[in-house]
Amino acid sequence: MKSAQDAPQNPAQQYPRPPLPEQSQPHPGSGELMRPQPDHGETFYLGSGRLTGKVALITGGDSGIGRAVAVAFAREGADVAFCHLPEEQADADITTGLIEQAERRALAVAGDLQDEEFCTSLPARCADRLGGLDILVNNAAYQMSQPSGLTAISTGQFDRVMRTNLYGMFWLTKAALPLLRPGAVVINTASVQAYKPSPHLLDYAMTKAAIVAFTQGLAQQLAQEGIRVNAVAPGPVWTPLIPATMDEEKVAHFGEQSPIGRPAQPVEMAPAYVFLASPEASYITGEIVNATGGTPLP
Repeated sequence: MKSAQDAPQNPAQQYPRPPLPEQSQPHPGSGELMRPQPDHGETFYLGSGRLTGKVALITGGDSGIGRAVAVAFAREGADVAFCHLPEEQADADITTGLIEQAERRALAVAGDLQDEEFCTSLPARCADRLGGLDILVNNAAYQMSQPSGLTAISTGQFDRVMRTNLYGMFWLTKAALPLLRPGAVVINTASVQAYKPSPHLLDYAMTKAAIVAFTQGLAQQLAQEGIRVNAVAPGPVWTPLIPATMDEEKVAHFGEQSPIGRPAQPVEMAPAYVFLASPEASYITGEIVNATGGTPLP
């Protein structure tokens, strides 16, 4: 595992490059079973107190980008609540341990973002346990690769993608708004797919484009209330969703299309979320921060 002190200066060589080992897992997958294991910043991310005293709620915080953001937020001084699917309890326990190692309070809540009642109750549960809510990160998402294209996407898959990626974000943000005070922040996870959709991820790409519109529209609604709304648009990131939703050949070559030539590690996404959550970004709202490894986006 790398540290901030010994990280190479060349980002193209900092982490493993394709071809990666061919592998697959049943959904939702686990980072502990991936080869190589993702770097969530366990040793790399140091923190400097930029979010001291804040309370954050992150969806999908058990693994991948969500875990990396949880670790970074905790090391920046925030208490962190996060939700996860019930079958992801083992990964959630690891995230909880990492937050507590940073001497911050952690709250892990099992549930499904497809459930409206779960979404509408989650912000209040977070605020009750941790004393408020300052940062909401809508990060969790579902995808399933369909190489045959549109005709292979069932209504059941389409419903799950829409309800997880869009309905869950909508319900959760709506329920959180009464708890957010001036200075609060909403950060959504968009994607390079919003602008450069892959044919085998058509329904997923649709939701990411909608997240961009939601972010920009809500930012205008809430600007006068002192609440900022932004998004991060990652490129290819090495998370459990990859071996759990793509065929083994795609996994082996995942990320090689980026100009840097490799997939990002989750820890490489975390600084963008920290910046957008921090007071230094006070005049930034309605923006999409692209973190694509060099792929140009609007």
